[in-house]
Amino acid sequence: MVKLVCIECPVGCEMTAEKKDGSIKVSGNRCPRGEKYAIQEMTNPRRMLTTTVFVEGGIYPLLPVRSDREIPKGMVRECVKELSKIKVKAPVKMGDVIAKNVCKTGVDIIASRSMVRK
Repeated sequence: MVKLVCIECPVGCEMTAEKKDGSIKVSGNRCPRGEKYAIQEMTNPRRMLTTTVFVEGGIYPLLPVRSDREIPKGMVRECVKELSKIKVKAPVKMGDVIAKNVCKTGVDIIASRSMVRK
């Protein structure tokens, strides 16, 4: 049995999820989104990735970036390690793709803010 707090809405239902005979039984959710969230957490947990990359010639040394969609939770560290090797050149516009298909996940990493040159 796994205890979870749903993050699908502001209510934050405290739920339990249990695998039994190949299916997952969820309790404590107040809406169907909670059940869907719990099942995903038990079968294929995914996370948005937010981190920074180095900037050359920018007004700040680091640029905040994020994934354009969720990546498998087990790949977060590998993706962050790969992104730590990247250095972009200013200027950068918010929404620019910084890394395509990071770690072969099919997910792009995009700039979370704009960065002007020094």
